[in-house]
Amino acid sequence: MAEPEQQRERCKTGIEALDSILYGGIPRSNTILLTGSCGTGKTSLALEFLIHGALEGERSMFVSVTEASEKLLANVIKYDFLDKSLLSSEKLIFIDLPLIYERLGLVKAELSMEEAGILASSIIDLVKELKIKRMVIDSITSIGYKLKTQEKIRDFILKLSKGLSALGCTSLLVSEVQPGTQAYSTFMVEEALADGIILMGNMERRGDLLRTLQVIKMRGTTHSRAKYVLDLTPAGVLLVPLLKGGGGGST
Repeated sequence: MAEPEQQRERCKTGIEALDSILYGGIPRSNTILLTGSCGTGKTSLALEFLIHGALEGERSMFVSVTEASEKLLANVIKYDFLDKSLLSSEKLIFIDLPLIYERLGLVKAELSMEEAGILASSIIDLVKELKIKRMVIDSITSIGYKLKTQEKIRDFILKLSKGLSALGCTSLLVSEVQPGTQAYSTFMVEEALADGIILMGNMERRGDLLRTLQVIKMRGTTHSRAKYVLDLTPAGVLLVPLLKGGGGGST
């Protein structure tokens, strides 16, 4: 029987407004699709989620699929609260997925169904070994390009999310979509498999390009469906309601 909604333990994102939108945070062990087009702030938000966890004593891991960790850290916003001791103490861990590809002999353009399973198992084993409680994969779309088919992508995400949930790990899977699209993912299967969808976007208003955030779905909690304007600052991600129309309700 499903755990009663009010009893679900929450994984606070550390972003006060987002935790309020989710009535306390992401239900622990959920796998969330963090989706949007380029430049919407997905990586910065995901990193803040991990930093907050590490500061609270939860070991957190960022899996970078295409960009080297050093370059990623150099390019994202410089958060005032990013304590470098989190890195040296390995409370906050960065893993470059190409190194795992190399170790597993998976440096190839397309992975078979069996190889996709091996990759998922390897990530799960790493989470278990390092006692990771929060994880980000940036991006699941780039892994999808190596899997090619919806069937393999579906099996990979199902195996990964089931394994992570069993370990009590709350995860964000970053998804890239084209600007202006109504889809939440590139391969059209990710959104159905995820426990939640957080949509980030860009919109023009009075000549300014604004970043936006909206929670589309979140299993295990009621949540606001209103759209919020997002601002990236050294103090963290800031959200304010987009004052147009009636906003949203709860689902």
